[in-house]
Amino acid sequence: MATDYDAPRRGVDVLDTVDDVSTLGRVTRDRSRSSDVDAPEVADAVDLPGADLSGEELVVVVEPMRTDEFRCGSCFLVQSRHLVADERRGAPICRDCAA
Repeated sequence: MATDYDAPRRGVDVLDTVDDVSTLGRVTRDRSRSSDVDAPEVADAVDLPGADLSGEELVVVVEPMRTDEFRCGSCFLVQSRHLVADERRGAPICRDCAA
């Protein structure tokens, strides 16, 4: 059966999804809690493209490379030693870059 994803959706009837009447109160309470979202808080978390971020400071904790890791000479990603596939110009190459 084909589904028209552009068609307006109709809500799911709570009574159709609940077998026992005693669980009806819990289902309606759960539903009201999940739909209680404050829109301004969500909008504040989104950075728009082209926004001025010059006043922002990025704080990152840099961990040193472990003994069982290597840095690929092609993509420069730190990967596990078991992913070494080749060596070019004295630098190990990962399986993704060697393929």
